[in-house]
Amino acid sequence: MPMTIGDAVDWWGIDAPGRLAIAYEDDRITYGALKAWTDRVAAFLAAEGIRAGDRVAIYDTNSLNWCATALGIIKTGAMVVPFNYRHTVSELVSVAADCAPKVVIVGSPPDERAQALAPLGCAFLSIDAVRTLREGPAIDFALDIDPAAPAVISYTSGSTAQPKGVVHSHQTMLAHSLEALLTDAEWVAGKKVLGPSPLYTGAGISTLVKYTTLGLQTFLMYGFDAEKALRILTEEKIDSFGGVPTFFERIAALQAFAHADLSHIKYASVGGARVPTALLGVWRERGVILRQIYGLTEAAGNTTIMDREGAAGSPEKCGRGRPFTKHKIVDSNFVTCPPGQPGEILLRGPTVMLGYWNNPQATADAFVDGWLRTGDVGVMDQDGYLTVVDRLKDLIISGGLNIAPLDIENVIAQLEGVSEVAVIAAADARFGETPLAIIHASKPMVTADVIAHCNAHLADYKVPRYVVFEAEPLPRLATGKISKRELRDRYKDAARELQRVR
Repeated sequence: MPMTIGDAVDWWGIDAPGRLAIAYEDDRITYGALKAWTDRVAAFLAAEGIRAGDRVAIYDTNSLNWCATALGIIKTGAMVVPFNYRHTVSELVSVAADCAPKVVIVGSPPDERAQALAPLGCAFLSIDAVRTLREGPAIDFALDIDPAAPAVISYTSGSTAQPKGVVHSHQTMLAHSLEALLTDAEWVAGKKVLGPSPLYTGAGISTLVKYTTLGLQTFLMYGFDAEKALRILTEEKIDSFGGVPTFFERIAALQAFAHADLSHIKYASVGGARVPTALLGVWRERGVILRQIYGLTEAAGNTTIMDREGAAGSPEKCGRGRPFTKHKIVDSNFVTCPPGQPGEILLRGPTVMLGYWNNPQATADAFVDGWLRTGDVGVMDQDGYLTVVDRLKDLIISGGLNIAPLDIENVIAQLEGVSEVAVIAAADARFGETPLAIIHASKPMVTADVIAHCNAHLADYKVPRYVVFEAEPLPRLATGKISKRELRDRYKDAARELQRVR
């Protein structure tokens, strides 16, 4: 019996047709209506010549139309490819050239960036066509789809390199849903969850599939807005909410946060970037335990989360994996590290990608003896609990010593007035590389205070030799993470243009 994403969505359409499936702004749809809509979309696309194995891209903003389009594509056996609507023309053309979509479904009318794809031979369909299919006669669309076949190509954010197309099958996506269900009772059908991520991100498409296949009530946003998020959390009595630290920081900064009723939130996950200790305390005072997660697009989302009880005492840890997903820490020779020794995080399990689209070399490089190389540095304790240290590519090697930018960022973030901080490598004639701290502050600050604070809390070789204050917030990726790639480009000549502070 095949297990596909469409099977699960259709189940809830028949078993709980009146249950809310997805809410977006004031627009809502039940599971019964979602099944009928996506069946009509799938039949329409099939009539347009879409077949199993085709790539169909979506280039539009969050909406119920986007959700119905993506699920309809998947029901045809084709691969849905979310395009980033914030990409520049060159970025969009590059991704489209890589995956060669048969059809691009675009907003109406298509903007100039979408029109730039025409020379690639892409056919276009307006998302208005999907909108008109929301109502109509019932169509029981069903195909015999191989559950091991690709269903989604999700392009990485490109924070460290050219974006790569991560390929997931029905099986890998469903495995992510089922592992979550096995480890957390909060994912029981009917629970309410807030999804703040753009749907075109790996987190966005993954959570859409996860939430709808589990029969949850999903509340989407156009883009993250702290006031709107807090209003949804309280008015809808959301059970589960997750995001990067900045989401939680912005909500906590609101005046209304101090007296908002958050008692119904039973699952709150945070990850993807440095998690300030103070932030954990602010939410804990409101009765919400923020549980750190670890995951990546290549594994369909988070692969581990700290249990609620452990998160209160060890908030820096990310848990010990999932029932079928395992992690290990290895050195540069891929030998397993003893507890407490940092190394690269490797993982394996049923949620791991099939590979990178059209990139066999990158796929081969991503695996070692069946284990996925994450490119992240972590430490595992004697009980198997994981703590993430930093990105492997973000590590600064100064005079032969490894420096984790996260260590420095955590220290600088303790200073009053620091809103955002990122630490990157700057070229250094003597040491090869040295730390450069980039700070966005809410009040005037002086470099001497930053250095003095670092001297008091960090080994000498970790103390930044360059400090920059940015008047504007630091650039971020669509996922909410600070874009270190953009900062590296901005400060690539730091050693020549900036004055050393020590």
